[in-house]
Amino acid sequence: MDQYTLNLLVVGATFALYIGIAIWARAGSTAEFYAAGRGVHPVLNGMATGADWMSAASFISMAGLIAFGGYDSSAYLMGWTGGYVLLAMLLAPYLRKFGKFTVPEFIGDRFYSKAARLVAVICLIIASITYVIGQMTGVGVAFSRFLEVSSSTGLYIGAAIVFAYAVLGGMKGITYTQVAQYVVLIFAYTIPAIFISLQLTGNPIPPLGLFADAKSTGEPLLVTLEGLVTDLGFKSYLTQEDTTLNIFLFTVALMIGTAGLPHVIVRFFTVPRVADARSSAGWALVFIALLYLVAPAVGAMARVNLITTFYPNGTGADALALADIETKSELDWVRNWQKTGLLTVEDKNGDGLIQYVGDKDANELTVNNDIIVLANPEIANLPGWVIALVAAGGLAAALSTAAGLLMAISSAVSHDLIKGQLNPNISEKGELLAARISMGIAIAVATYLGLNPPGFAAQTVALAFGIAAASIFPALMMGIFSKRVNDKGAIAGMLAGLIVTTVYIFLHKGWFFVPDTNSFTDADPLLLSIKSTSFGAVGALINFVVAYVVSSVTEEPPVEVQELVESIRVPKGAGVATGH
Repeated sequence: MDQYTLNLLVVGATFALYIGIAIWARAGSTAEFYAAGRGVHPVLNGMATGADWMSAASFISMAGLIAFGGYDSSAYLMGWTGGYVLLAMLLAPYLRKFGKFTVPEFIGDRFYSKAARLVAVICLIIASITYVIGQMTGVGVAFSRFLEVSSSTGLYIGAAIVFAYAVLGGMKGITYTQVAQYVVLIFAYTIPAIFISLQLTGNPIPPLGLFADAKSTGEPLLVTLEGLVTDLGFKSYLTQEDTTLNIFLFTVALMIGTAGLPHVIVRFFTVPRVADARSSAGWALVFIALLYLVAPAVGAMARVNLITTFYPNGTGADALALADIETKSELDWVRNWQKTGLLTVEDKNGDGLIQYVGDKDANELTVNNDIIVLANPEIANLPGWVIALVAAGGLAAALSTAAGLLMAISSAVSHDLIKGQLNPNISEKGELLAARISMGIAIAVATYLGLNPPGFAAQTVALAFGIAAASIFPALMMGIFSKRVNDKGAIAGMLAGLIVTTVYIFLHKGWFFVPDTNSFTDADPLLLSIKSTSFGAVGALINFVVAYVVSSVTEEPPVEVQELVESIRVPKGAGVATGH
């Protein structure tokens, strides 16, 4: 059976499973559409949260960033993992006790203001749309290779699949679909890693193989990789290149951005009890760790395989011949990825060899970061079924998170904007219809923006984390732990954090992500060494300061609101969802 047919069979089988689950778990009420009826077991919710979390950025793009970024890219692992600790300890149980369906609903009630709820909706939509652009980019990358179509066509196919099961099932359908997607993606990520770790080091456990001796040199794998990249003029893999200030702020932005992402927080509204919310976060960390412990090994080993493929006789000998790429079957993967436009080969000096070097002017091989994980099994010449499994896993990762984000967007529009602001008397049937229409519109917008993303999948996602960190996280923290912050302070803080951060991002990435409209680049940032992906930490600080200053010079919150804040922090009882 040829690879294309095998890909179709495996990917088709998983899609049939997802859509079947969505039909089985179809939402029949707003409680099921928004919060899965609050009946999800903590372990299953932890698994669904893991799938919701391990997006195209984690599955497809993160290892690629580690492969080419080395030490500096480890901040992704530290920030994203640390964020779940913050979420478990500081937010999840308290928000679950409050008993609402959405993050803007909590902010609106806690700060006794429809305006605060509206600002929270705006913050949520901006962060979620930015995030979902990265997911749709990942969908396009995966489909383009394994269905042998252009990346734009792949994007359209993925959007149609998301529309089919997310619009139909709501949170109930998405939750149980994500459980299945987690199982698919974790097997798809770890099985190739085990094979490749055995090939390169003889150790079947990838995290241990990363520190084991490479068979080819007898030296530790990381030392071998460091020698390969420095011999070819690339930057060091093991030393810090970025400034400590930017790495610190980037890690903080990812951590508090994680804790402020609405599509993650809403997962903890689906469990029966307050204690289950904290338990779910713990299980989510376990399931996420299974992938995150493997990711550094995947990135490093993929870089080793890539270099040794193009320098089969060592970096001191001639590079791979262009004629070999055009004729040898083991190099089919190069030709296949060339069709997608995500890998390019150009014999600039006409010597018949493909030089893969750090000098941009002399380099003749360009590899998009986002293809590393998906191409990894092909580069290592693994069996066809492993390649097909990785295709299914990459699509599961991107589609699961896209569905969660679209759920957050649709609930914000239908529940917080339409029911909470514009038409409080809307019927439950009308609210469900509005939720599904808004989700369809969000899919269309995300697909359009995904055609020209502002960076690699993980970089685009990092921008979304910065926006969430600067706008939503401070409001939630002050709403739970400060009785003094009032409606005016919360609104002013959210707007200040959001505006300053988005303007800084647009100055570096282009206004509304339109290409060639930027004034600065991340290589030459506006403020000190702070890149656009790191500025969310600064925006969060601005949010906190503005909120406290404005609150201190205006009236205190009503007594009943202060009592509400006290009750949220008492670990007894679970609130019942209201306002639906």
